[in-house]
Amino acid sequence: MVEATTLARPAAATFPLSRALVRMLLDRHRRGLPPEVMHRARLHTMDSICIALAARPALPIGRQVIAALAFGAGGGDSPVIGSDERLPPALAGFANSALAHALDYDDIHDIARLHPTTVTLPAALAVAGPVGAGIERVLAGMALGNELMCRLGTACAPTGDGPGSDWFLTQLFGYLGGCLSACIVLDLPEDDIVSAFGLAYMQLAGGKQTAFGTGSTARSIYPAFAAMGGVQAALLARAGVTGPEGALDGPAGMFNLYLGGTAPDLGLLLAEDGWSWLATEVKPWPSCRLSHPYVAAALALRERLGGPPTGRVTVAVNPSAAKLCRPLEQRRRPETLQDAKYSIPFMTAFTLAHGKVDLASLGAEAMHDPAAREMAARIDIVETLPDRPGHPPAELTVQTPEGPLTLRRDAAPVLDDEGLRAKGIDCLRQAGIGAEAGAIWDQLLALLREGPAADFLAAIPRVAASAGADRHR
Repeated sequence: MVEATTLARPAAATFPLSRALVRMLLDRHRRGLPPEVMHRARLHTMDSICIALAARPALPIGRQVIAALAFGAGGGDSPVIGSDERLPPALAGFANSALAHALDYDDIHDIARLHPTTVTLPAALAVAGPVGAGIERVLAGMALGNELMCRLGTACAPTGDGPGSDWFLTQLFGYLGGCLSACIVLDLPEDDIVSAFGLAYMQLAGGKQTAFGTGSTARSIYPAFAAMGGVQAALLARAGVTGPEGALDGPAGMFNLYLGGTAPDLGLLLAEDGWSWLATEVKPWPSCRLSHPYVAAALALRERLGGPPTGRVTVAVNPSAAKLCRPLEQRRRPETLQDAKYSIPFMTAFTLAHGKVDLASLGAEAMHDPAAREMAARIDIVETLPDRPGHPPAELTVQTPEGPLTLRRDAAPVLDDEGLRAKGIDCLRQAGIGAEAGAIWDQLLALLREGPAADFLAAIPRVAASAGADRHR
């Protein structure tokens, strides 16, 4: 078993940081990835593919994205998951990343507060077909891209304020992670990957206003910009365009320009052993990860009471979670499904009202659910808990005949391999695949062991896209 926390610190830092990171990661690739890393890469690939398939019929945004990308594109060589559509590689990376994140169900590294696979896998798959890459190279590219993203995110360890708190770190660091994944699949040498990092840096973005504001559906596709940009950077470098070597640690590099001049932890970033990304977990519920301790607490409270509470519920939050509670009235009555999943008041209320959170119950019209809205009107928020990286602590308090009852949860359940398979099969069923869902899971997982990536992509079932209205409210 490879421990996610076992990081051997290098004796000395090497600059520029881009080259030092590329050299370290390429050395890992040359040495071969440990069996546990490859095993996890297969499972997280399956998780992302099944989520993307479930997203196609569930929400119109997948159809909207593909229509936008296909406009004037004239076809391409890279497939869109769950369809016969093909796009140029960078656009396919965008489309597949958007599908993988649309349901807010994708894997997450809690301390880094980012979703790695939803960027790196689409980027790797986008270039695999055109160069005839094997599936093992795709998995290696994904795993190394994930490791880069998770190390960068862990170096920030974002909380409710400070460097990194106002960025979608999935997007900001995803340009680099997606770029590395594509470069590994393209088999680019060190100099080209360093250039590609510089070209990825020139596209960096990821401001969180689409999360802090309300009424928008764009929060469900933000990782896709990074997947597309990472592929573009890799292909530009492959064609001979050179990027700045000081993209990360130069005077106007990423850490100075985007992260307030915070000095990166070189020991963490350049550690020669250990795998940070193995701490990445698969989500048990399709909502924002910061809402998960509140879902867990609400399930426990409902079980303790024998049903939903009848009075008011006081929800204690920390500064990180408080951002998912403002403005309170809009968070109680979200306008979009994306807002509902990002709202701690609504997700707490929905869980208390229904006693479950899954794709079937938290569907396209969940934000209009009468029972959840009535419960949400009885949610009071108090910001009294300490801030910290990772999961926020959750406290729910209700009045009972015996006095106040408070339940606290600090984390969400961890899915083991069987739990992950059950989640994947449920996603396949939500995509319209019935009794064959289990067999399809097993078939796809077997194709992730060896062979061309094209064989795996060809075996992914085709599912119908949403026929809903273009504006999903």
